[in-house]
Amino acid sequence: MSQNQQTIDVQSFIDRNPLSRAQKRIMWLCFLIVAIDGFDTAAVGFIAPALKAEWALQATGLAPLFGAGLFGLMAGALVFGPLADKWGRKTILVGSVLVFGIASLIAAMASDMNSLIIWRFITGLGLGGAMPNAITLTSEYSPTRRRSNLVTLMFCGFTIGSALGGILSAQLLPSVGWRGILLIGGIAPLLTIPFLIAFLPESLRFLVLKNKAKDKIEKIVRSIAPHMQEIPQLVPTPNETNKAGIRDLFSRQYALGTFLIWCTFFMSLLIIYLISSWMPTMLTNHGFNLENASWVTSVFQIGGTIGAIVIGYLMDKTDPTKVLSIAYILGAVFLVCLGFGIENAMTPLLLLGMFGVGVGISGSQVGVNAFSSSFYPTHCRATGVSWANAVGRSGSVVGSMIGGWLMTLNLSTFEILSLLAVPAVFAAFALYMLKRMKQKADAQAIYSVVQS
Repeated sequence: MSQNQQTIDVQSFIDRNPLSRAQKRIMWLCFLIVAIDGFDTAAVGFIAPALKAEWALQATGLAPLFGAGLFGLMAGALVFGPLADKWGRKTILVGSVLVFGIASLIAAMASDMNSLIIWRFITGLGLGGAMPNAITLTSEYSPTRRRSNLVTLMFCGFTIGSALGGILSAQLLPSVGWRGILLIGGIAPLLTIPFLIAFLPESLRFLVLKNKAKDKIEKIVRSIAPHMQEIPQLVPTPNETNKAGIRDLFSRQYALGTFLIWCTFFMSLLIIYLISSWMPTMLTNHGFNLENASWVTSVFQIGGTIGAIVIGYLMDKTDPTKVLSIAYILGAVFLVCLGFGIENAMTPLLLLGMFGVGVGISGSQVGVNAFSSSFYPTHCRATGVSWANAVGRSGSVVGSMIGGWLMTLNLSTFEILSLLAVPAVFAAFALYMLKRMKQKADAQAIYSVVQS
């Protein structure tokens, strides 16, 4: 290092430079990964009626299939998050994509429900490692002033992938069958791997924190700031440590926030996955054919995409917990409207309710992912985001499995969707408590400064 070489922490370096082509490429690749995840999520809901018919299953017989993939997602997030904080985001991301691509291909050849359940679990393992690392990588290459907006824009890949997954599945199912849909879900991720290897760099914050090869760091710095004449000496962002550890999530500083974030993820994904898994079946029970059901369900994903963009923008402009709390309350109201619209065959209210639930619940879930990625420091960020997703996936397991159970109780669609408004209110309350926690911490910090 020359005597006059500038020293700057990584986040300040990213904040001082305009968003480069390299950073946009990272976000597009991460967008593609979560879009494939979204396709997989929606496709399973739409192949369920075909499996039910081919293997003569009851509605409750499909619950283990939904649950297996979600248990895999939960296990993958728990395992691969800490590994990404130890070995790097890119390494785990590429490996995860390889796992879920191969597993989906083999699942397409399953001869019975038991083998399909096993391979759906392994598919989930890969997906569980991929999504949180895509969120983490995007967050770590985003300027602070635009982080929420950029992470939510990237994560819109999930809602767009879900919408396309539902529409394509309904259109292609008669010609390619459920096996063909799973083949598409396996081929797509495998085709992305060469591009990930060639064009996706490791996290700059991770490389600097772990004191990795200087040439790799310099190459990334030049791609972010190509016109910079002298490469600065990058140092870790203040208050970050090289020692990655799960217990940091439960330290005095982060424990309450971790619990409240987990509560929000659990409640939010319970709602999203019950709707994704069972809405096609609910609609067909009310006289919709599968193709019409796919278009109606896609309104949920469109609302989620628009909601995520608006919510992400507002989160960068004002208190993110306040924005998210209000959005979840609106989502609860629209859930009741949706149930009433379906039950009474009021198509305008049905579509409005579906769109509003997409904005308030699915859009907020994207925002919560962005919030969680900014809540934790670099050394435990991948673990924090992954474990929040894992807890959320346990909510999605509950949502996907109780959908069939609630239907066996002969509850009306209005009653089922009205019950779903309760976890939406819980999510809003958890975020309100996060806001109170942050206000208290800020007040204590100011008091400490005044006292000193």
